[in-house]
Amino acid sequence: MHQRRNLGRMFLLITVLLFGFASAQKVVQLSYCSVAENNLRIDCKYALPAESPEPFCKYTQGERLLDTTNPDEEQHAPYKNRAKARIFPGNICRLLFKNLPKGKSNFTCNIRLGDSATATKTSVVDKKLLLPCSAWSVLLQSCSGLLLTLMTLPTLL
Repeated sequence: MHQRRNLGRMFLLITVLLFGFASAQKVVQLSYCSVAENNLRIDCKYALPAESPEPFCKYTQGERLLDTTNPDEEQHAPYKNRAKARIFPGNICRLLFKNLPKGKSNFTCNIRLGDSATATKTSVVDKKLLLPCSAWSVLLQSCSGLLLTLMTLPTLL
């Protein structure tokens, strides 16, 4: 009887944990490229539970808010004309950032669904290593496994 009670508790604990993890949003990937000489585009791909309302997305640098899709939050004043965040179909939050400074910069994507916890992912962008935005550069950054498979497929046949 004691074992049965322990198994029941363990089953309940596992169910609660799995449900908690399955219902949370998460940031899957950050990819970035240059749109023009000094302009940056960052795509933040995220996953949501089924039938979720549209989340709020924001990009930050430390405590500074670059931009957000949440109308209740105010953008940091110096970025009002330099940064714009928008949500696109396919669970992508995109930041367009003008006048990227030289050197390395940290960008953090924050995804929040209602009152739930915020999912975040940070990436360091080095201006001198940026590739121009094109289908090829996006493919290199986001689908390296698929690209490698496609390139080696002719040698296997």
